Amino acid sequence: MKIWVDADACPKAIKDILFRVAERLSITTTLVANHTLQTPPSRFIQFLQVNSGFDVADNEIVKRLIIGDLVITSDIPLAYEVLCGGGHAINPRGELYTQDNIKERLNMRDFMDTLRSSGIDTGGPSALSSRDVQAFANQLDKFLVKQS
Repeated sequence: MKIWVDADACPKAIKDILFRVAERLSITTTLVANHTLQTPPSRFIQFLQVNSGFDVADNEIVKRLIIGDLVITSDIPLAYEVLCGGGHAINPRGELYTQDNIKERLNMRDFMDTLRSSGIDTGGPSALSSRDVQAFANQLDKFLVKQS
C-alpha cells in the first residue's frame, strides 16, 4: 500500500503526521501538488509536481492509484474516484470515506455548489482545529492497524 496526498490544500499539521507515519511504518507517501513543497529527506517521502490546472493533481493521483492505496484528500469527487478505483480515502479532518457515505457527501457538495452559484453565501469550512488533527491521526492509525 502507498499513501497519496492531495497536497495543494493539505494542512501542514496533517502532512507532519503523514511524514512521521511514512518513516515509522516504511510506507511510501507521495505528495502531489501543482506548486513546489518542502518535504523532509526520506526514502519513503516523495513529491510529484504536476502542471497547474483544474483537477490535474487529482487526475494524476487517480492514474497512479493501485487497489488498496490510501489517498488523503478533502476533495469529495477525488475521494469518489479513489473508492471507485479500489482505493481508500480519508479527509484531513479524520473522516474515512466509504461506499456508504460518499454518495451523500457528493450530493451535499453539489447542493452547496448550486447555492454558491446562485449567489448565496454558504461560508467555507472552519479552520482545522487541534481536535480535527487528533481525529485525523486516530482515523489514520485505526486504518493502518486494520490494513496490517
